[in-house]
Amino acid sequence: MTITQETDLEQVKLFLEANGFINNRNNDYVNPDLGIILEDLHDENVLTKNDMLYFIDSVIYTTKEFWTNK
Repeated sequence: MTITQETDLEQVKLFLEANGFINNRNNDYVNPDLGIILEDLHDENVLTKNDMLYFIDSVIYTTKEFWTNK
């Protein structure tokens, strides 16, 4: 993939917060309602092409809330 611009980590944060994720430390996020944890979202693991964010090589965990029927 050819990236078209440098990734702005503030844009990553805004995107994730708009989707219910909370920045809990450095470049790690958690969505307690969905039970999803995303880690290692630094600028080498989130690429930007034509203003679209591409998450690569991210670490994804699930919690018990993910597996609970709601």
